[in-house]
Amino acid sequence: MDLDFLQTLDVQLLVGGGVALLAIVIGAAYLFSSRKPKGCLDPENFKEFKLVKRGQLSHNVAKFKFELPTPTSVLGLPIGQHMSCRGKDSEGAEVIKPYTPTTLDSDVGYFELVIKMYPQGRMSHHFREMRVGDYLAVKGPKGRFKYQPGKVRAFGMLAGGSGITPMFQVARAILENPKDKTKFYLIYANVTYEDILLKKELDGLAAKYPDRFKVYYVLNQPPEVWDGGVGFVSKEMIQTHCPAPAHDVQILRCGPPPMNKAMAGHLEALEYAPEMQFQF
Repeated sequence: MDLDFLQTLDVQLLVGGGVALLAIVIGAAYLFSSRKPKGCLDPENFKEFKLVKRGQLSHNVAKFKFELPTPTSVLGLPIGQHMSCRGKDSEGAEVIKPYTPTTLDSDVGYFELVIKMYPQGRMSHHFREMRVGDYLAVKGPKGRFKYQPGKVRAFGMLAGGSGITPMFQVARAILENPKDKTKFYLIYANVTYEDILLKKELDGLAAKYPDRFKVYYVLNQPPEVWDGGVGFVSKEMIQTHCPAPAHDVQILRCGPPPMNKAMAGHLEALEYAPEMQFQF
């Protein structure tokens, strides 16, 4: 047999094998990179995460940053869902309370909680006592909210106090998705200007997405110079600053129980059907 022919055949087999191996490697890399990373949360069991940074935002509000197992780990919390946090109150008794992180799974390696600490709050005591190096026990995901891109044309949002955290998480996640064009109209109520949580971040969303995110602040005790709403959130404010009732509109609400009850009454009077509403 011709020696040149055999050499040519060997080269062809070598090249062909190399191309096939390269295709397998590229395919495996694509599958690995496109696969959604597994989240760190466990819906059945509490897992502990280390506090690596704590920053005071006001006299009774702090931001807590918790480390995930690796720099590329994700929490694994679906849009609009929350997790249960376990701690101890001032008497040493166990307390469990739901919280929504202000970070997303695009924030790899850590998650953050913005916590308003109330004087008599049982879980507030636990967070008030936490120091860098301590661990927080967390279980989840939890929640009834389910979202698919394009689910609605627009969300109206009625938030009070720390009820802003699920609203911020939902809005940020959807706004950062270039394939999703959903719009947001947020009414956010507090007692004083100092009580407004995540104001810098909310104003940042409004500046970055001016055609898709609007925020209207309402204060019960406003400063002398104030161009937002005054008093409690009224039916007229909802009419002015939220999308009108429609099949492709949903109104989300999250706040103290008295506010949630009042908002439910306003929405019913404005003829928002039950399926157009969701309470966190």
